[in-house]
Amino acid sequence: MALRGPLSRLLRFTLSSCQQNRSHSVAVLGAPFSKGQKRRGVEHGPKAIRDAGLVERLSNLDYAVHDFGDLTFKHLEKDEHFMHVPFPRTVGRANQLLSGAVSGAVGAGHTCIMLGGDHSLAIGSVEGHAQQCPDLCLIWVDAHADINTPLTSPSGNLHGQSVAFLLKDLQNKMPEVPGFSWMKPFLSARDLVYIGLRDVDPALYLSFICVHYITIKQPMKQRPIHLSFDIDAFDPSLAPATGTPVNGGLTYREGIYVTEEIHNTGLLSVMDVVEVNPTLGATPEAVEATTSLAVDIISSALGQTREGAHITFPKIPEPKEDTELRL
Repeated sequence: MALRGPLSRLLRFTLSSCQQNRSHSVAVLGAPFSKGQKRRGVEHGPKAIRDAGLVERLSNLDYAVHDFGDLTFKHLEKDEHFMHVPFPRTVGRANQLLSGAVSGAVGAGHTCIMLGGDHSLAIGSVEGHAQQCPDLCLIWVDAHADINTPLTSPSGNLHGQSVAFLLKDLQNKMPEVPGFSWMKPFLSARDLVYIGLRDVDPALYLSFICVHYITIKQPMKQRPIHLSFDIDAFDPSLAPATGTPVNGGLTYREGIYVTEEIHNTGLLSVMDVVEVNPTLGATPEAVEATTSLAVDIISSALGQTREGAHITFPKIPEPKEDTELRL
């Protein structure tokens, strides 16, 4: 597989102080939010993923699972466009709330699973994680780079600008967006890894090449991992219920391999799973395929293996004397 060599080398980290005391417990945090983009329905993602059996699957992996339910987000009545960015204050306020929730979960010793919602939520999720683990690194699995600014974004949607809010390298390129005065960029380009990109806006080619080059040439060490996984990283044939599908995405095997390798590091601290939109599935089967895939990647990132459950026998069973060979 093409991913195997480079990804294995990339994930050879040593254990950081942020991870050393992490208990075998998982906090599930729902973020039913859609204002970072214009398609309704993605706010139903957390419920759809839970309904697909997430908590039961994680419990079967012997985790103590703490489902903290969904955050409640309020849409501000007066939230004028900033340039052509819709709902900037609403998005900023939602991310501030999410930041505190993620920080609290990580600070309590849990591995945090954040269920979106659209990918603008990664701003708050990563920022809250950084409050507890300032040395974190970010693995962004997505069909899109999400590194636009209000000056380069064709749509203005903030779910395509999340990374730009996080990177210190772009600080002088980002205007002061209303609603985000509570945070400042804190990641360097060397803290960021992209997997699955295939739809990068023309204005972002140079920025992406610079970030990608720095990432590959300067290996990360002693970093807890924040995995931000947009379901549209997968090929639409596997994950059709999402808002911005792009052909040529990850296969099932590739996506599961990525999450398995991240689990093998022992350094996963926070995982976002975003952009599952059950209203965009053409059939119930399409919705089920997408939500089941979300459960699979979360479970894989937390230790489920493709070999399945392992049953321990104290000794090899022997046939009884009256057992007959049946053809």
